[in-house]
This record gives sequence, C-alpha cells and structure tokens, in this order.
Amino acid sequence: MKAILSVLPYVLLLALFDQARADDLWVIAHPEITLSPADIKEVYLGEKQFGGSIKLQPVDNPASQEAFLSMVLGMTGARYRSSWLKKSFRDALNPPVELPGDAAVLDFVQRTPGAVGYVRTKPVGVVVIVKY
Repeated sequence: MKAILSVLPYVLLLALFDQARADDLWVIAHPEITLSPADIKEVYLGEKQFGGSIKLQPVDNPASQEAFLSMVLGMTGARYRSSWLKKSFRDALNPPVELPGDAAVLDFVQRTPGAVGYVRTKPVGVVVIVKY
C-alpha cells in the first residue's frame, strides 16, 4: 500500500501533462496532404492553393479564430478580413469557409482530402501540422 501511495503523485502528474490545455491550438490537415508549419500562413492567406496535386481547403473556426490569427498569422481579425476582401476582388478567390466549432472542423478535416483547419481540443484521425 505504501508503494502505491508513493507512486500516485507521479501518475497524477503524468495524467495532467497528457491532457490538452485550454489554451492549446492545433493546426491540422487531412492525412493525404503534407504541409509544413511555414505553409500555414500561405494557405490561410490564399497564396498556397495546392498541396502536391490536391486542392487545399482551409476552414476557419470562429471559436478559435482570434487566437489563430494572433499566434499563427500575426494579424487582427479586421486585417484578415480586409486581406480576403482584396483577394476576392483582385484574384477571384474565396476566403476559408467558417465551420461552427472544433467538432465540425475536425469532422470536415477527417473526411475531406485537402482540408486544413485549427482546433482547441486534442485532435485524432488527422495530421497535426503544429501545436501552439
């Protein structure tokens, strides 16, 4: 019994480190595409549209968008929308589609070749490009 009690704090500590923190942000992709962390900014600004021969389909997650824009793209929401407004008129590109939350983004990325997204909950069944 004494041995179990002495190991218990280490087991609890290990369990805590394995859990996702509330401020974690994972950038994820469908398993059929390969992207680097450096590619993400280009994908979300419409400058990179293909991953090999697969058309990329980035999706936005409104619940985590502010953190994503700040941490990954280094811009505000207003600047992001303005950038896409210009691209829409100049290059006839559409901004990433918005999905309602982590579950919808994860489901879309799992099912859609070329899909790229970001979530706050620990993802499974997808490729994690980078974790912030």
